[in-house]
Amino acid sequence: MKTSIETLHFLVWGPWTLILLLGTGIWFTLKSGFFQFLEFGKWWGETAGSILKSETQAHDDTKRITRFQSACTALAATIGTGNIVGVATALTAGGPGSLFWMWLSSITGMMTAYAETYLGQVYRYRKEDGEWMCGPMVYMARGLQAPALGYLYALFAVLSSLGMGSMVQSNSISETLQFGAGLPPWISGALVTGLTGAVILGGIRRISKVSERLMPISAGIYIFFSLIVILSCFDVIPEVFAMIFKDAFHPRAVGGGISGFLLSRSVRYGLSRGVFSNEAGLGSLAVLHGAAEDTTPQQQGMWAMFEVFFDTVVICTLTALVILCIGYGNTGKNIVLSGSNGAELTAVCFSARLGILGKILVSGAMAVFAFATIIAWYYLGKQTFTYFTGCLKRGNHFMLSPESENRLYWILYLTAVFIGSVCRLEIVWMISDLWNGLMVYPNLLAVLWLSRKVNFPNQKSPAN
Repeated sequence: MKTSIETLHFLVWGPWTLILLLGTGIWFTLKSGFFQFLEFGKWWGETAGSILKSETQAHDDTKRITRFQSACTALAATIGTGNIVGVATALTAGGPGSLFWMWLSSITGMMTAYAETYLGQVYRYRKEDGEWMCGPMVYMARGLQAPALGYLYALFAVLSSLGMGSMVQSNSISETLQFGAGLPPWISGALVTGLTGAVILGGIRRISKVSERLMPISAGIYIFFSLIVILSCFDVIPEVFAMIFKDAFHPRAVGGGISGFLLSRSVRYGLSRGVFSNEAGLGSLAVLHGAAEDTTPQQQGMWAMFEVFFDTVVICTLTALVILCIGYGNTGKNIVLSGSNGAELTAVCFSARLGILGKILVSGAMAVFAFATIIAWYYLGKQTFTYFTGCLKRGNHFMLSPESENRLYWILYLTAVFIGSVCRLEIVWMISDLWNGLMVYPNLLAVLWLSRKVNFPNQKSPAN
């Protein structure tokens, strides 16, 4: 069974998928006139530069989801285990050069994220209960006129939410607490499930408020201590950057033409882990920005750009530099990379400079980032579950009331959270990655087809 899943995984995440992801990002980069580079000040000012203004708006109407709250919810979904475990895996499996290809996936992915979020805002609509319905399934149905493709996407997204969004994240928390505090998995599972239930019971408003408070503080602490470790290795930083670029373009990586290049471990792990972390191309950001009020498609698109940039170029880079400065920082000798992996490797590197505080920091960051991802992906899963069951209702195959429907998904999601905490999930990791990969194809098909509808802030008039 494992061999069959590995074969399917390669088929879904093969070089053709990476070409599609990169190609889409490059297309929108060209279409926007290199907006992420030439208009850096504009999109940064509209996002990070507008945080204080957004905070003021948040107190004006507690019943509305502000742009900042929506952005924090999206950041909660993207900043997770990929920023620690995913980066460490990419470096150990693909080498230091994989960081360069993570940067490339982020830079091009910023424009893909802008396009899908923009389209999500253009085609969103209010449901009967007054909440927004938004995401790829909506612009597939209303823009592409392909509702069947929307239902297929919704199914993949629901399965991803029960796998990558809940089970994988809760498993990471459980393993982290067992490693860092000796807590038995069933206790961790009960705690995480209880906290998750308390938050998601309040719907998108409570999820957005928790994300608004959780993400800036946790990310700020992680950035602060990462910089302490990196700056303590100041003398080896130039050597580390030289090694990143040298390994990224090593002759063995570019041999065998384009296909051989894309199959090289450095490129493959860098690009795939970058997408796993920032989610550009999956369409999830389009769903998570759907509840924002008093905004425009362009503003939400720029927030999506910021989230991809912050997730990969900032957080993932800091994790990678900590590992590389400590692991390779002694005149190029590999000190720890060959003996550790995942969160353990990151903890070893932080502890080399911070002592026991390093182990606590990584454990805490893993737990907080993963929990934030769990609550954010609940909203994404619930939206797509509602959309998918709407299709079944029209065929008289699903007759639950909206309240029972919400309760059913709530139970399914919490069950997945608990199971993830107490089980070994090697195969679940791979299957969940499959569902994520399958979200890419219908989403990018729709985004590319509707690209003429995407308007960028540096363009004077909307595209026709």
